[in-house]
Amino acid sequence: MATAIPNIVRDPLVEPVPAGLTRAGAARLDAIDMLRGLVIVVMVLDHVRDFFHVAANSFDPTDPLRTTPILFATRWVTHLCAPTFVFLAGVSIFFQKANGKSPAALTRFLLTRGAWLVLLECTVISFGFNLGPPFLFLQVMWAIGMSMICMGLIARAPAPAVLAIGIAILLLYSFMVPLTAGVSGALGLVRMATIAPGKVPGAPILIFYAFVPWLAVMCIGFGLGPIYRLAPAVRRQRLLPIALGLLVAFALLRLLDGYGDPAPWVHLATPVQTGMSFMNVSKYPPSPDYVCATLGISILLFLALERLRGPAARILLDFGRTPLFTYICHIYIAHGIMLVVAAAMGMPRVAFDVVAAGFSGMPPPAGWGFSLGIVYLVWLAVVVALIPLARWFAGVKRRRRDWWLGYL
Repeated sequence: MATAIPNIVRDPLVEPVPAGLTRAGAARLDAIDMLRGLVIVVMVLDHVRDFFHVAANSFDPTDPLRTTPILFATRWVTHLCAPTFVFLAGVSIFFQKANGKSPAALTRFLLTRGAWLVLLECTVISFGFNLGPPFLFLQVMWAIGMSMICMGLIARAPAPAVLAIGIAILLLYSFMVPLTAGVSGALGLVRMATIAPGKVPGAPILIFYAFVPWLAVMCIGFGLGPIYRLAPAVRRQRLLPIALGLLVAFALLRLLDGYGDPAPWVHLATPVQTGMSFMNVSKYPPSPDYVCATLGISILLFLALERLRGPAARILLDFGRTPLFTYICHIYIAHGIMLVVAAAMGMPRVAFDVVAAGFSGMPPPAGWGFSLGIVYLVWLAVVVALIPLARWFAGVKRRRRDWWLGYL
């Protein structure tokens, strides 16, 4: 079993031993777990909106010409989820390496954990979203899994080299998207899985997350990992300029509008619409503008969460220390509530094939869908239902060190 390096600085926010230890026996950073827990809470909102909102499949909620400010904000804030998950996965991989896990052991873990996440995405998770015929819905777990498999090799390099790899991929991959636009067949499928997400022709497969740009985000997390192991005051001094620099880079790139995002912003009829156009950056695949904006905000949230205490901190810690378990549970709870509500309204079929309906571009069935107010109430209900489940499983992981718990 690997042990923490002798000179690691213990963070004052880390829980007392043994509650605040990783599986390898190293000290945890509570703020990392809380940030992961916070984005799980936000992610639940996004998926509840997909299941319950009256306009879920009718139009893009970030389209400034059709959306409302509150709907735009509801969707935009959930942009923080995927890049934060992937970025923190990169930080975690660096921590495992720095805490003494051998290169061979780390590579073996990343290959097996990555393959396990891809398998879950293609089975348990896809079925949970659809509750219907076989349908592959490749999202964030697919992207994390494939990126981990690649990191099995990349993580052997020093952190600065991995950071450089991540930045290079992020800045250059977008040039490959138009250059490969004409490919088809097997090469077209590879392009879709790596850099340009979309629907697989002739198959019930929707690749939402082309994984190469997400690999860039994971590399950046790994490359910045050493900063997260510094003393708290030094860590804050290093991270704050990085966060602000990312936000400034986003603003400058967006203002220049010649590089950074495939969708240029435009002046519209009202300042609010213009502002929404400015903020409407590409997630599929994640553009440099999108990554700069979301990672800048995520790092600021980490710095804020370092000081959080009380019941809210406890809830976020439980969510953040059981991310995969809580992620899977929320899908089935939210979709289960949808099934109960739809059955009570006499239209149970609405809860089945919901992903397939969105895949085919079909609007919500007549009579189905609720206001954003109801969506927020259901969101709170799902979050409340997750609290005891996450607390129980966090306790299991805290008390036991079985190897298989590292995969959940």
